[in-house]
Amino acid sequence: MKIRGLDYHYLDEGSGEALVMLHGNPTWSFYFRSLVNGLSSEFRCLVPDHIGCGLSAKPNESQYDFRLKSRVEDLGIFLEQLKIKKDITLILHDWGGMIGMAYAVRHPEQIKRLIILNTASFFLPKKKKLPIRLQIARNLTFIAKPAILNFNLFAIAALYMATNKGIDKKIKRALIAPYNSPKNRLAILKFVQDIPLIPSDFSYSVVSNTERNLFRLREKPMLICWGMKDFVFDKDFLLRWRQQFPDAQVYQFSHAGHYILEDIPEIILKYVNQFLR
Repeated sequence: MKIRGLDYHYLDEGSGEALVMLHGNPTWSFYFRSLVNGLSSEFRCLVPDHIGCGLSAKPNESQYDFRLKSRVEDLGIFLEQLKIKKDITLILHDWGGMIGMAYAVRHPEQIKRLIILNTASFFLPKKKKLPIRLQIARNLTFIAKPAILNFNLFAIAALYMATNKGIDKKIKRALIAPYNSPKNRLAILKFVQDIPLIPSDFSYSVVSNTERNLFRLREKPMLICWGMKDFVFDKDFLLRWRQQFPDAQVYQFSHAGHYILEDIPEIILKYVNQFLR
């Protein structure tokens, strides 16, 4: 598929109601393989790679702006081209949560269910600070740019910091395979730099609008599966989800980290299956 003239790669497995799975940074559609394998016999599993990620095009900054607003628009174009306009279940992780929920609050009539996996659709909880690692990557360009683009340190560090049980070597290689050159790592850097913290930040208005309109989705069935060893999306983020969606089904896993689908894929698949039924 082409979006903005750029190759937009996606998985399209199975048939039936659409399950749209949105990855974060620095993963790609491969991250959702356990859910696709377990659900595609009964549902249509659609898993796009955001522009600059996975097997999608790797444009430069003159070809694409790498902003949250564009990411949300890309999702809309993707669904429109596939003519999917109703009964959508969103399965969201990391940046996929912000992208997916920003779309959902604009089109609540299209959304049937929401499945939340260690992500956010709102600003940092009160009194919460961005972790030092993300502060450096976001603010100190002279450090972050060579570290992320030349040495792939952001993606490599996540292979160890974002999981509790550890990841097999073959899976580690697969998770970072698309990010094999400085050119192919630009989106990783841009995602971190686009984290909005103050009103003058470019994507602040998108997050603000999403947070204000989350109430439009309160009647939608929601499942929250949360890895409690997440070093970014911790218990304070989970509390915010509970406050916004008090009727959500919530399951906490003390032995899982940010890459919850790497730590406990079979358990998450079981709860997702139950929820979808």
